[in-house]
Parts: sequence; C-alpha cells; structure tokens
Amino acid sequence: MDFSLINWLAVIACVIASMVSGSLWYNPRTFFPIWWKGIGKTDAEPGMEGNMALTWGLTILSSLVQAIGVALMVNWLGPIFGGVNALSGLLIGLVLWLLFVAPTNLVNKLFAGHGLKIWAIEAGNHLLNFLLFGLILGAWR
Repeated sequence: MDFSLINWLAVIACVIASMVSGSLWYNPRTFFPIWWKGIGKTDAEPGMEGNMALTWGLTILSSLVQAIGVALMVNWLGPIFGGVNALSGLLIGLVLWLLFVAPTNLVNKLFAGHGLKIWAIEAGNHLLNFLLFGLILGAWR
C-alpha cells in the first residue's frame, strides 16, 4: 500500500460528497420517512438523541476511512481495469460495494428484522457513495 499515491484533496472531496449525498438521500422529502418508520421509530419529529458530536465525528471518520480504502483500491486495481480514470474508478467503486458493503449490510438488516426495503435504502446510499468515491478518485489525477 503506497499512501503517497493517494490524492488527499480528492479524498477530502469524497468525504464532502458523502455528507452531501447522505443529507439528500435521508432528506425528509426523499427516503428519510420510509427509513425512519422502517427501523421502528415512531417519533413524529425525530430528536437528536445521544452525543451528536460523537455521531457526526464517527460518521465523518468512517467516510474518510472508506474514501482512503477506495483510493488505495483505485490505484491498485485501476491498471487492471484499463488505467486509472473515471470509468475504472466507477467500476471499482461498484465492485467494492457489491463484494463487501451490500452483502454485509444485507445480513445486518435481515438479522435486525428491518427487511429488504430498509436494506435497499441504506445500501443504496452506500452504493451512491462508493460510485462517487470511485468516480472522484479515478478522475482526479
């Protein structure tokens, strides 16, 4: 793993992109109401329970770790996919999501009793992020 090959500005752009996409994905006008009800919450107006600084801090850290991982994989696998570019980055993001994120999230949702609808919402957000990460990291050379 050669961390010197990582475009750190692109990684930061990925983190920002994931925060923007998440805020749109889980917006009250998009998937939030279905997701909120599907995970068993009944509050009409959800509150910010718990330590929100910790929640947001760990959310950003998780996005950063994922972006670094995708950056490493784009640099490593890009040549196999025809060179490091936007298309190979997009494909690598898709493959990583398909092999690791989607099945892991599926098992978690099924054992939590949340079902396929909640899995589709959550996994869809992760798919969008991994595609964005791959696209950004492949294109921004």
